[in-house]
Amino acid sequence: MSNLSIVRVSGRRQRKQFLELPWTLYRSDPNWTPPLRTNQKELVGYKPHPFYDKGQVQTFLALRDGQPCGRVAAIINPAHNERHQEQRGFFGFFESIDDQEVASGLLDAAREWFREKDMSCMRGPCNPSLNYECGLLVEGFDTPPTFMMTYNPPYYAKLIEGCGFEKSQDLYAYWGEMKELGKLDEKFYTISKMAAERFNVTTRGIDTSRFVSEVKMFLDIYNRSLVGTWGFAPMSDAEVEHSAHSLRRLIVPELTAVAEVEGKPVGVCFGLLDYNPRIKQIDGRLFPFGFLKLLNGKRKIKAARILSTNVLPEYQSWGIGLVVMAKLLPDAIEWGIETGEFSWVLESNHLSRKSLERAGVARSKTYRLYDAQV
Repeated sequence: MSNLSIVRVSGRRQRKQFLELPWTLYRSDPNWTPPLRTNQKELVGYKPHPFYDKGQVQTFLALRDGQPCGRVAAIINPAHNERHQEQRGFFGFFESIDDQEVASGLLDAAREWFREKDMSCMRGPCNPSLNYECGLLVEGFDTPPTFMMTYNPPYYAKLIEGCGFEKSQDLYAYWGEMKELGKLDEKFYTISKMAAERFNVTTRGIDTSRFVSEVKMFLDIYNRSLVGTWGFAPMSDAEVEHSAHSLRRLIVPELTAVAEVEGKPVGVCFGLLDYNPRIKQIDGRLFPFGFLKLLNGKRKIKAARILSTNVLPEYQSWGIGLVVMAKLLPDAIEWGIETGEFSWVLESNHLSRKSLERAGVARSKTYRLYDAQV
């Protein structure tokens, strides 16, 4: 019998083993894209990140005969528990060989840590929350993930369900040709035009001369618009600030749209170029020269991920989302974007799903969040 141990990560060597395990597990998988290494260190709590100003994390490593074969992070997000009046922990950054003993050992260790912290239930995977990468890929393994979306082998669902977890909610990704999206049903443009006229809406792209404040505005509307959304917990002011600075060099103005009423932003649409093929080329290393390969010649990137269309609650259901989409799509096509992924969309968000499906985009991937008792 092999010797399996589950250890709480401590010390520089084990942290390195935790971070580098995916390179071993995915070395023969052509669809895997490595994470940006510095970003990953922050998100697991090995370098400062504002999520952990209040959040807590404990990482675990599975060792078989002394060799790493699995990992998981147990995460507590006070913002979620305060908003939803729960004592819920989250698991994330899960990786494992195809072995139920390993997976069970890791998730049982996370459960035990949650019990120590008086948590009563758990959800995941979240890396480290729904505002970052989340969900387990359960459909759509034939293509690589887009920027800031998760990826894993098909057998992970079997392992997690074997640990007593049940589906909580699915998240969908939709894919389409941008030129086809540009030919949306005339009804959409009619609704968009009526909404713009009703509220005297004006639209614009992001103002790069005040970039950081503009990104903060996007994220503020994101926070305010999702108050009633399943599982949502707002980003803190510090997280918003950190994200704004992180995205500074990645955003293309033509993949942004702002709807304003009397000069006040009320709706936004926000997309990012799909940097993943370049991240793969640089193996997740931004330094010393990886960031140049990542950012130079952005117009050569022909694929984008549309992350979010958000509208303030008082303007929701009035077609403002279509107004910003009607602004973004032509701009993105003119800039040179050929394909787009809209991700992610909650399965319970029937309005967004219906709008995308009527626009002719196909559901390309399904990601799953799981719940279990502690």
